[in-house]
Amino acid sequence: MNVIAALGSTPAALAAKAATSTIPTVFYVGTDPVKIGLVANFHRPGGNITGVTTLNVQIAAKRLELVHELLPKATVIAALINPANPIVAETSERDLLAATRTMGLQLHVLRASTEREIKDALATLAQVQANALIIDADALFISHTKELAALTARYAMPAIHAARDFVVAGGLMSYGNSPAESYRQAGVYAGRLLKGEKPADLPVQQATKVNLAINLKTAKTLGLNVPNTLIGRADDVIE
Repeated sequence: MNVIAALGSTPAALAAKAATSTIPTVFYVGTDPVKIGLVANFHRPGGNITGVTTLNVQIAAKRLELVHELLPKATVIAALINPANPIVAETSERDLLAATRTMGLQLHVLRASTEREIKDALATLAQVQANALIIDADALFISHTKELAALTARYAMPAIHAARDFVVAGGLMSYGNSPAESYRQAGVYAGRLLKGEKPADLPVQQATKVNLAINLKTAKTLGLNVPNTLIGRADDVIE
């Protein structure tokens, strides 16, 4: 084996790091790779691993701000989190709790680590009297964007996701980095490693472009009036 590519999942990247200290490895994660122990620092990763981070998890509070801007009268916010990915889940829950307290809102955390549990969790939205849903930037939820879009439509729940595909599938909003660009950057690094460059010499790349997408058709179905200020900041608007 010449190079290991651990892409799109924090657990996969950590498992790859634990498995070998010699095989060059490239990761693509949504968390801070220094905080979770993947690398020593961004500029000089050290060891046999480097890669790309979107810091998608670190902008969970920004998703809450966007929901609050759209629904200023909402008081109860639900967050869908995957407990099987504790590093991501704990970071998101901590940041969202701090943000909701600052904004005077109530947060209900819904936990799901399988497709069945996702369905069960969203079925409780009415029970917890949630006004909106924030879907965490977890690989499980990103792989189930169509199902989540359908479920939020079934329960008439305004929701924001990390992936633009959620909005394309009929979800209300998304705010996150472009997976395609991050995979491209990781692929470039994998190629450089295959040519003999050392991971320790390749700085961790941080994706900087964040995409805001809004589905105005869904907003109309939900009876929501999207502020022009929000529409004006959106990178993608589906009408």
